[in-house]
Amino acid sequence: MLWAAVTGRSVAGQVFVLQVVIVLLLVVSAVVAQVLQVRHDSDTEARNRSLAVAQTFANAPGTAAALRSPDPTAILQPKAEAARKATGVDFIVVMSTQGIRYTHPHPDRIGKKFVGTIGPAVAGGTVVEKVNGTLGTLVQSVVPVKDANGTVVGLVSAGITTAHVGGTADQQLPLLLAAAAAALALATAGTALVSRRLLRQTHGLGPYEMTRMYEHHDAVLHAVREGVLIVGRDGRLLLANDEAQRLLDLPKNAERRHVLELGLDDDTARLLASGRVATDEVHLVKDRLLAINQRPTELRGGPAGSVTTLRDSTELRAVSGRAEVARERLNMLYDAGVGIGTSLDVTRTAEELAELAVPRFADFTTVDLFEPVLHGEEPRPGSDLRRVACVGIRKDSPLYPVDHRIRFVPTSPQAHSLTTGQSVVEPRLRDAPGWRAQEPERTDKVVEYGIHSLITVPLRAGSLVLGVANFWRAEKPQPFDTEELALAEELVARAAVSIDNARRYTREHSMAVTLQRSLLPRTLPEQGALEIAYRYLPAQSGVGGDWFDVLPLSGARVALVVGDVVGHGLHAAATMGRLRTAVHNFSALDLPPDELLGLLDELVGRIDQDENPDEGAAVTGATCLYAVYDPVSRRCTMARAGHPPPALVHPDGRVEFPEMPAGPPLGLGGLPFETVDLELAEGSRLVLYTDGLVEDRERDIDVGLELLGDALRRTPDSSPETTCRTVLEGMPGRPSDDVALIVARTRVLGTDQVAEWEVPSDPAAVSEVRAAVTRALDAWGLEELAFTTELILSELVTNAIRYGRPPIGVRLLRDRTLICEVSDRSTTSPHLRYAASTDEGGRGLFLVAQVADRWGTRYTPNGKIIWAEQPLP
Repeated sequence: MLWAAVTGRSVAGQVFVLQVVIVLLLVVSAVVAQVLQVRHDSDTEARNRSLAVAQTFANAPGTAAALRSPDPTAILQPKAEAARKATGVDFIVVMSTQGIRYTHPHPDRIGKKFVGTIGPAVAGGTVVEKVNGTLGTLVQSVVPVKDANGTVVGLVSAGITTAHVGGTADQQLPLLLAAAAAALALATAGTALVSRRLLRQTHGLGPYEMTRMYEHHDAVLHAVREGVLIVGRDGRLLLANDEAQRLLDLPKNAERRHVLELGLDDDTARLLASGRVATDEVHLVKDRLLAINQRPTELRGGPAGSVTTLRDSTELRAVSGRAEVARERLNMLYDAGVGIGTSLDVTRTAEELAELAVPRFADFTTVDLFEPVLHGEEPRPGSDLRRVACVGIRKDSPLYPVDHRIRFVPTSPQAHSLTTGQSVVEPRLRDAPGWRAQEPERTDKVVEYGIHSLITVPLRAGSLVLGVANFWRAEKPQPFDTEELALAEELVARAAVSIDNARRYTREHSMAVTLQRSLLPRTLPEQGALEIAYRYLPAQSGVGGDWFDVLPLSGARVALVVGDVVGHGLHAAATMGRLRTAVHNFSALDLPPDELLGLLDELVGRIDQDENPDEGAAVTGATCLYAVYDPVSRRCTMARAGHPPPALVHPDGRVEFPEMPAGPPLGLGGLPFETVDLELAEGSRLVLYTDGLVEDRERDIDVGLELLGDALRRTPDSSPETTCRTVLEGMPGRPSDDVALIVARTRVLGTDQVAEWEVPSDPAAVSEVRAAVTRALDAWGLEELAFTTELILSELVTNAIRYGRPPIGVRLLRDRTLICEVSDRSTTSPHLRYAASTDEGGRGLFLVAQVADRWGTRYTPNGKIIWAEQPLP
């Protein structure tokens, strides 16, 4: 077979001979070019080297002086020979300006005339020439030797034979010839292999036979009334006959393009690109039904790809059309089941219905709902409707826009649907006087715009009619029919259920939000111990049980509380209100934080026991953090029940999360709570928050605490208001749970606002206390309060001396109010009572309660303190 390829009788043989001749010519040309280049490079190298050696020797120190010496040969001959050997030239000759040699590699030629051109060198120039000397063909350079005055005193010539320069290249010439021969052999072998493959593909046919075969192939391919496509392995169209071009309406430049870029429908394009086996598959392409057969081409040793045949089966169009319509309707109903009602938002659900219907079913879709439905209430007959959705193939339709209030006239199709609960089809709006009576000017514009057919379907949820959905047709010339009415009713029925669910959720959510807002503090109470800012962010969905409070206590102290009820909804909000009320009541008793949390724990446990488990409304616990700050001692006492720890920002900007026992969540019971005392510098910021700030489904609490710490470090020496804003701006996205945040900056009551005395357990000491208090009030500029303050302290100190145990102390605090405190070691609490007319005593506390705004008792680890507050003048 190889012999047939090289004989030249077939197409393969002719290709083989032509390629071998071309390769041979290329190899010979390359060898000749290489030889010529080597010779040229040898001459150039010889000229450059001889000139460089001659100039170097001529300008060497001592050369000019040696030429003026009595015997130049004795001085220059050793130097010239040493330089010649070092530089590799064939000779270095130093001569006089007349050309008489002073040096030469052969000493017998010293004193003889130099053979070459020296005239230009004597004139101060340079001579480079190629001569045939006694050493063979060489290149020699002659340069002048000048003294310090620039006078030419001699000449230096250096020469090198070209054989010495080009010797290496000549040695490489055999290697070059061998490489050329190897390349010729490889090219010939490769050409033989290509020719052999071509011979196999052409089956040994000559040019004439090949031409005739392809002429017959084209005639048959383009004359057959069946489309033929050949697609390569990469999905590109290699060939398409005339029938395939017509059936698929291919562009003129379709060949060599990917089949996915030819504008075909998705199913047909994917089939052609896949190359899979197909037998009589029916595809709707444009307005034709095509039966497609497809087979791979490599089954019998052919190239990778596929061949496809197409037959026009238009007579099956009607059957296929009905099947396609039925399939599209089923797809729409399926999409309605999964695409409508994805959110519990009334407006968004209506928009989803409109977006689904356009353009698959209608060209324009509008949804109108009764006004109360948008607020979660049941629709009221006679109320106006509001357009909540309007979707169309164009944006400039003259239909009522979104948010437009509508009251339909009784003759309109929409009013009929709302009244009877039945759907209405208006196939030709131009001939529908009842619809055109709605607003004649606008309906005329609608008809002129091209909208010609309408289906109106009531949105019914049980016995309630929530509104109407309107489907409008403009682009398609066919009007709506009864079959399409059935599809519209099915779509609207599914949407109505979702809209009613969203309405019910809106109602419950509004009630829960209203309840929650009413239970949270509207304003913060006045107090002077802390500068406070707060934020509350509700959850994205549902209502949580987060709460916070700021509670002024006796002795200018302030309590901060933040908590979180487990769960969401109305029950969580109601439980939050109960706990907040309980904290208010317990704080009035001036209980330590651990005892207050213990009482809350019992309360939550009772709440859980009282709930009906069948209703699924169990609280299952709550978390809380309670802190009390004293501006006099700068001490903050805290306890927590399963709540995240607070953050503390020191005045220098350093942030820490104090270590404190976590305690169990409220409602679990069984374990006591522990307190932690911190001494806070003035200007410190205490940050309390709920877990919604630092934890969600996608972020661990440790990461949240780190983000919170970073945000607080960016607010050194900032106000609480700025700190709140910075912390919330640094949150990654909208929180999924409620967030309550309190930032409190500490203040301190200085020594100029506090006065303290120890009182001996002697009734005579009462007068001394009164005198000391009067002096303190004079110093504070509160002389107007001297009488009432003396009365209060007289009664309280007298009671402490009579009924208490020493030591007894008195303290005055000047804050927003004037606070009087009397302490002793007794735990017996005084009680206010009405003294009888015959009683000699028992009226002291009654007088205190009359002249003071507030008074009370708080217990300490060492006894009790009775306090009373008076407003400052």
